[in-house]
Amino acid sequence: MDVRFIDTTFRDGSQSLWALGMRTGMIEAVAQTMDRAGFAAVEVPVVAINLKKFVRDLKEDPWEMMRMVARTMPHAVKGCMAGGHILSFEAPAPRELVALFFKCIVATGALNRAQLTSNTFDQSKRTFPWIIPLFKELGLHNAIAISYSVSPRHSDEYYAQTTREMAAFKPDSIYLKDQGGLLTVDRLRTLVPVMLHNAGGIPVELHSHCTTGLADLVYLEALKLGVRTLHTAVPPLANGSSQPSIFNVARNARRLGYTTSVDVPGLRSVEARLTAIARQDKLPIGAPLEYDYGQYVHQVPGGVISNLRHQLSELRILDRLDEVLEETVRVRKDLGYPIMITPHSQFVVSQSAINVAVGERYKVVIDELILFAQGVYGEDSGYTWMDPNLKDRLLGSPRARELAARQQREITMRELRAQLGGPGVSDEEFLLRFIMKGDREIAAMRSAGRPRQYRGAAMPLLTLLDELGKHRKVSYIRVQRGGDSLLVQNRPAA
Repeated sequence: MDVRFIDTTFRDGSQSLWALGMRTGMIEAVAQTMDRAGFAAVEVPVVAINLKKFVRDLKEDPWEMMRMVARTMPHAVKGCMAGGHILSFEAPAPRELVALFFKCIVATGALNRAQLTSNTFDQSKRTFPWIIPLFKELGLHNAIAISYSVSPRHSDEYYAQTTREMAAFKPDSIYLKDQGGLLTVDRLRTLVPVMLHNAGGIPVELHSHCTTGLADLVYLEALKLGVRTLHTAVPPLANGSSQPSIFNVARNARRLGYTTSVDVPGLRSVEARLTAIARQDKLPIGAPLEYDYGQYVHQVPGGVISNLRHQLSELRILDRLDEVLEETVRVRKDLGYPIMITPHSQFVVSQSAINVAVGERYKVVIDELILFAQGVYGEDSGYTWMDPNLKDRLLGSPRARELAARQQREITMRELRAQLGGPGVSDEEFLLRFIMKGDREIAAMRSAGRPRQYRGAAMPLLTLLDELGKHRKVSYIRVQRGGDSLLVQNRPAA
């Protein structure tokens, strides 16, 4: 039996280890090899959080990145997280705007697979009834993720019911999304059979992270239980807080008697090129982590902890990190055990840091917690299980009334267009301005010039010329292959 793999290198691997720092040139350097590597799908960074990163920090045009992906990876199924929101931290955008956003992405040729998370925004009731038909109309493969969590309310019965609800939308696949790397082999033995039984024949995939060091073992157990599609990454963007390495999982799968169709020699060249890029740009190289039981206590994803460290360092209270993590356990319980995934993990951590820094719990409250109590994020966020005293306190605040009044009227597309440049602005530019809240950062991105290039393994001569140009003391290089030779001279400038 063949095992299929979803590659996460460019999207989740980069998000987990490089803080979304995967540049256009980095993708381009290995894209052609990845295109023909035999993956069932390849994740690409094409949704709003990625667009924001490309514009604000990388100073690169994300629409041009998408066209490059479509051009260099014409055969691969290309996927990314998607849903009824554009920016998950904010109230839902008008449906017409969400539809335009995904139509523009699909039009570039950079998206064939929509990965929708079901149980963090109550999407099965609010957005799935209209967003899934839209994605089907756009010709996208629909893969619905069911996020895993450890809490009193996330039982086998909960996952059985959620799987049945998701199967009713007739997606192309369902996958168990273990964003915190919390799954154990024992837990999987009860959970996967429940999901397979209630999926009604829809293929079930598994997506986990190496945060606790157990993901590789969990993947092998999943194969034994009947899962045939696993999410992996190519080193150096595997391991650490990312997904398991394709090399390790594929090798172990073959030793269990399964077949794989990935191009291992080709992917070794991708590993070598990305490792060279990581060293050149001083980016982290993923490595296996030691087992940390604390992950099961606070359940804060690795990427969120790294951002928390940075924030506490700026506040000069980094020495209180353990206190903040202990407080996250209490805040999560107070909120009704939301799944620790974007955006809820950020809400919990931010409020916990404020509680510790101020010295009094909930004396200062972030707006997102009030919106949470108002039910903006849906029943599945956990707000109906909130501590009643905390909920009453939040809902009775003056700020709660202000936020409620703001939500009563949804801005129209006509108004948004008028605010962001009018009818003369292209759809792509309009969407960028909506995401970036204006055009200031977009102008800065464009003034930065062309994206940085990273010569791929298929262009060794160009790489050689680039490097030679950096070393003026090297006068010449002679390259010989069999009876052919090439002399490259470094001539002084006139």
